[in-house]
Amino acid sequence: MLDNPRSPRVRGVAKLRKRDARSETGLFLLEGPQAVSEALAWRPELLQELYATPTAFERHSDLAAAAEEADVMVEFVTEQVLEAMADTVTPQGVVAVCRQFPVSVKDLLSDGPRLVVVLEEVRDPGNAGTIIRAADAAGADGVIFSGRTVDLYNPKVVRSTTGSLFHIPVAVGAEFPALRERLRDAGLNVLAADIKGDDLLAARQEGVLSQPTAWLFGNEARGLSDDYLALADRAVSVPIYGRAESMNLATAASVCLYESAFAQRSSSVTNK
Repeated sequence: MLDNPRSPRVRGVAKLRKRDARSETGLFLLEGPQAVSEALAWRPELLQELYATPTAFERHSDLAAAAEEADVMVEFVTEQVLEAMADTVTPQGVVAVCRQFPVSVKDLLSDGPRLVVVLEEVRDPGNAGTIIRAADAAGADGVIFSGRTVDLYNPKVVRSTTGSLFHIPVAVGAEFPALRERLRDAGLNVLAADIKGDDLLAARQEGVLSQPTAWLFGNEARGLSDDYLALADRAVSVPIYGRAESMNLATAASVCLYESAFAQRSSSVTNK
């Protein structure tokens, strides 16, 4: 059992909380039984190291079975070691080290996608991760992080995806002005989510949302610049019918993605 919180091995895992260490090693930190279970189920080849306290391992027997089936060795650690490795204040007893696996924009767009998400300068890791999760739930074909968006492998981004990171392709490092033409070449309309845009209901009634779509979401505080809005085919806003001053970015993105998912599936059924 690994029991020294100050050992070089433990410090090496803990360093993955920092972007520099992640960039240097090509690895990232994965926390919690749910996220680790998803990695074992969908991408077990990515797991480099898996650590758990005996108590957590006993509590999550399904995780133990999945690790055995995937032929991934589990190393037991003390609670103190697990706390030293983890990014969270109250870790859940399971930590893994995974290899990063971003896809290229070319590959993401190569199979005729119908619903894609582009994040431009989204800085809050919780928002970014939740949008990946929402995109996965809505059946989107992929997510693209612009060069100014938060690091995909930030521990809070990874946690916020709740395992969806292993289900849906995510490309990183793209710049939107160049990306716009690639999206259109792939047959995607670019819809920018912006408070100054047309009402989402009007876009739905006009049939816009049933078309192959790339949704563009901007910075939480500033939104999208006028230059980027001009590059989109249309700007669309989520209406607020109550008294709320505004809507959280991830919540608005979830609404937009599900509206597109509903419209596209309805159109598919109608055309059969």
